[in-house]
Amino acid sequence: MIGNDIIFALSVRSVRLHFLRSVLAALGIVIGVVAIASIGMMGANMTLSVTEQLSDMANKLTVTPYRGGGGGMMGGFGGGGGSSDDDAITEKEFKTIQRIVTKYGTAYTVRSESDKIEVGSDEGRATIYGLDTETMREILTVESGEYPKSTTSVVVGPTLAERLDLKIGSKIKIGDPDKGSTTTVRVVGILEERGMSMDLSTDMAIIGSDKLFVGIYGGEGEYDQVNVVVSDLNNIETVKTAIEDELNRKEDTVTVQDSSRMMESITSTVSTMTTFVMAIAGISLLVAAVSIFNVMMMSVNERVREIGILRSIGTQRAEILRMFIYEAAIIGIVGAIIGAIVSIVIGYVIVVGMIGSAEYFFAPGSIVYVPMAMTVGAGICIATGIYPAWRASNLDPIEALQNE
Repeated sequence: MIGNDIIFALSVRSVRLHFLRSVLAALGIVIGVVAIASIGMMGANMTLSVTEQLSDMANKLTVTPYRGGGGGMMGGFGGGGGSSDDDAITEKEFKTIQRIVTKYGTAYTVRSESDKIEVGSDEGRATIYGLDTETMREILTVESGEYPKSTTSVVVGPTLAERLDLKIGSKIKIGDPDKGSTTTVRVVGILEERGMSMDLSTDMAIIGSDKLFVGIYGGEGEYDQVNVVVSDLNNIETVKTAIEDELNRKEDTVTVQDSSRMMESITSTVSTMTTFVMAIAGISLLVAAVSIFNVMMMSVNERVREIGILRSIGTQRAEILRMFIYEAAIIGIVGAIIGAIVSIVIGYVIVVGMIGSAEYFFAPGSIVYVPMAMTVGAGICIATGIYPAWRASNLDPIEALQNE
């Protein structure tokens, strides 16, 4: 029987003697750890970024006309069509919502339409919003310029302004000239970037007064959506239930959306995609496992006589087993450590490139993928070495000594 430190020293010696072979085997583990950790961190950062944006809207509800197939989400993203008798929230329904919301927060109306626009020789499409002028001042922030003061003035989102080179004073034609109806408005303000939003998506939109919107599209007393801002997050479900019970008492009239459902849907989708891509990346670890298995089997075959000598001087089977498992562990752990270091560098670059910010890179939910990938990589390596180690420990000592 020999000491554990000697067993470990023999394992290290074997790795050194076949250094290049061991390095190539460890390289597979490095690649696998980098792939899994980097993709995991990218997915986590996407999820954390989206969650942070949506959490700012956690106290908001969006009420839209019931459209059967769940189309109530459309208004929240600026895709709502023009109002019609059967596809709009009426003034009476809005008053009902206001009455319910009074002790919990506030409610305001939104009109929206997607329409063709012209700026000089440039053409495109944008969402046109109609808001009460006082509401506009409360919920939107102008980065440059001012808020509309007349029915011919509008503010525009920063993305739209950049794409069409809009400045304060620029004129925009709204409508399709081929249909013979266009309205010219003047830009008096450019909004701050708002990003993803459930209630209003203003970055690529034109926002004017209710009077301007009704003058272009009609629909007096009809709204595409009503946004509710609740003072206390604990009352969100209460308000939502009250609105649904009141307005959908006889038949489904409205759809009430809250950001939590959207958040769950988006995070679930991102998580599924991340898991799927990580599974593909995990194939590299399977390739590494085959490589390590081959290295370990070669090591056993090359050291049959050495194993026979060790057994003849009293080395136990369990010690032979540990010697080869240590060898696999050395390759796996070294590969996992190197992979972890490289994955932090590559993961940072990927996150910044894909998301544009590394704000959440070192958050626990993101960085946890590094030790997780290390554990998986080292674990696969050790597991792969179990059979070769078992085979080595079960060699007959006499036959092993006779091996040339």
